[in-house]
Amino acid sequence: MDAKLLQILVCPVTKGPLIYNKASNELISKSARLAYPIKDGIPVMLEDEARKLTDDEVA
Repeated sequence: MDAKLLQILVCPVTKGPLIYNKASNELISKSARLAYPIKDGIPVMLEDEARKLTDDEVA
């Protein structure tokens, strides 16, 4: 994930910051409790495509 792109992107739901999870290849929004997938190097920033985070993942 490009560091400059990560600085620009925000959660489309909360407009909050995103955290890149290299292991799962997702962008995490703790404030929205969502994980946005990265497919073929492109972040899919759609709420419908995002995975809901578990309580353990948010903590």
